[in-house]
Amino acid sequence: MAKKIIVGITQGDTNGISYEVIIKSLADARLLEICVPIVYGSSRAFGYYKKQIPEMDNLNTNIINSAKDCHSNRINIINCVPDNFRIEPGQPTEEGSKASLLALEAATADLKNGDIDALVTAPINKKSVALHLPGFVGHTEYLVQQFGVEDGLMFLISDKMRVGVVTNHLPLHKVVSAITIEKIVAKLRLMDESLRRDFNIVKPKIAVLGLNPHSGDGGLLGSEELQIISPAIDVAQKENILAFGPYSPDGFFSTHQQYVFDAVLAMYHDQGLIPFKALVFDSGVNFTAGLPVVRTSPDHGTAYELAGKNQANPQPMKSAIYQAVDIVRNRWYYDEMRKNVLQTRCESSTTNKGPV
Repeated sequence: MAKKIIVGITQGDTNGISYEVIIKSLADARLLEICVPIVYGSSRAFGYYKKQIPEMDNLNTNIINSAKDCHSNRINIINCVPDNFRIEPGQPTEEGSKASLLALEAATADLKNGDIDALVTAPINKKSVALHLPGFVGHTEYLVQQFGVEDGLMFLISDKMRVGVVTNHLPLHKVVSAITIEKIVAKLRLMDESLRRDFNIVKPKIAVLGLNPHSGDGGLLGSEELQIISPAIDVAQKENILAFGPYSPDGFFSTHQQYVFDAVLAMYHDQGLIPFKALVFDSGVNFTAGLPVVRTSPDHGTAYELAGKNQANPQPMKSAIYQAVDIVRNRWYYDEMRKNVLQTRCESSTTNKGPV
């Protein structure tokens, strides 16, 4: 029997839809067959929102002090916040944001220690969290810093399409100066490696989008395609990365070219996320490639306007959990295969040396 993946799930903002989508997702018995969920947050908040969903009232949980104490066939909860914090559905409060940060910090610590195999983060209020943690702009950047890697890739994934971005949470007026040949090549390397290791694609093909309307129209509407993006693609191709483009963003998705490639690299946040969310929102997952660990999240926000109303769709959260499990297994398989290949080469090299 395949080993169950231990998945840590952060509660996100306690006043948004996070608990509702977490509860609805974990009520699916199929998830408990493939993973061991540990919710980092508040058993009181879990119980509060469970009562708002009548059909979930009998859902049982297991409160634990440490991830090492988790029960393999139950929904486990680690209390990370004080019992007396206020729950105010639909309201962006200081307490709600502080609670989301405490849960994230606790789960990240367990992820570093190897006590959980993957992390699924529920939506937070970035602006409010930044009041408690200056410089915070999002989960992606936070985890890149926490795990000490040089760079990470915001990678939006679904069964139908995958879209990564060169710049993450960056004001639009700063995008042009942030896009360099080196930056694009670095993102292409991360994307290529992720497609191989995390998605088992042997020879991934990547489409690269332009920055300007009509990809600059040969320099008429901007020179970045000629001076930065095309040279970056040339560098990547010399490294045997199958990158192609730059393609005009407006025509690329309307002609369904995204399905011809294994992934698409967009230049900035909205250029990639708007078409992705428009086409596959219900199954869309935000995955941070380039980390030594696996982190996913549903591709939506706190949705305060739906909080406590039993109207939130749990499918993106379910997809995030399933994708986390799949990626962990893919990495295990990929790493084991590489280990076997290297061992075979080493043994072959030793055998072929002949007598000294």
